[in-house]
Amino acid sequence: MSDSSRMVSGKKRTEDRADNALRPKRLDEMTGQTRVVENLRILIEAAKKRHEPLDHVLFYGPPGLGKTTFAHVISNEMEVNIRITAGPAIERAGDLAAILTHLREGDILFIDEIHRLGRAVEEVLYPAMEDFALDIVIGKGPSAKNVRLHLPRFTVIGATTRLALLTAPLRTRFGAVYRLDFYDPDAMREIVRRAALLLDISIDDDGIEEIARRARGTPRVALRLLKRVRDFAEVRANGAISLDVAAGALDLLDIDPLGLDDIDRRVLLTIIEKFEGGPVGLETIAASISEEADTIMDVYEPYLLQLGFLERTPRGRMATRLAYEHLGLSDERPPRQATLF
Repeated sequence: MSDSSRMVSGKKRTEDRADNALRPKRLDEMTGQTRVVENLRILIEAAKKRHEPLDHVLFYGPPGLGKTTFAHVISNEMEVNIRITAGPAIERAGDLAAILTHLREGDILFIDEIHRLGRAVEEVLYPAMEDFALDIVIGKGPSAKNVRLHLPRFTVIGATTRLALLTAPLRTRFGAVYRLDFYDPDAMREIVRRAALLLDISIDDDGIEEIARRARGTPRVALRLLKRVRDFAEVRANGAISLDVAAGALDLLDIDPLGLDDIDRRVLLTIIEKFEGGPVGLETIAASISEEADTIMDVYEPYLLQLGFLERTPRGRMATRLAYEHLGLSDERPPRQATLF
């Protein structure tokens, strides 16, 4: 199963396009990510007082946590236009040049998956971000000339799930870099409550709690689960969502009380049953479940690590006692010996 087809995947799916109407429009409407919101509030107010465009901003973190939403909120707060593109969509330097020359003073250029920009495209972006200039080579051979076009001052907002893949020169050109973390339970409950109100869904507090608890701290997943539970409720519970209805719907979707799905459990069971709880290398785990090692490290591991179900050691991954308890298994391994370095 690909990550994009998983119900609890933070990656955007076709069905998520309707969620645009549920996105907050202003900073005051944002729930969670308190530190990021307050820093952005100061950044925006300072830029407005100076009558300057915002500094370039970079958001990074797991998918589904609101990087695109923050970009739209910043656009609304600054009262400027936003142009949206993605790293893989800008194949040639000329593509980026065409985008840059159509920007106006103060506009925002949002580049999703910015770590996937090609090297030639990045070389064009550097002077554009730093000097607001576009260097174009006219002609070929000895007669070639370099022409510098001046651009209006604009803001680049980048989003990436893999900060380590960004080149150092590109990272240093962002004046503000913010990490988005998984949302806490209170924020998740408020997100589900707000979405249910906007979608006119009848749901009680226990139903909200159950959906929020299984959404893995990810707003995109919470909204997706809410809509699937709504479908279940309309068919089997007269449209009203209670604790039993929400639990029944999510159990049917094979999402357990902590938000783990079949693939998460396969990763844990592979480590526990095939390799006696570890340590085991990432490549070995990947081969055992027919997945890419990068996919396991970037997609599955972060949430399992957050729950305390996995431990990274110099010798490989280990399942923790919490993982055994969650899966209802007995941890009969001998105690680990202290390692001296």
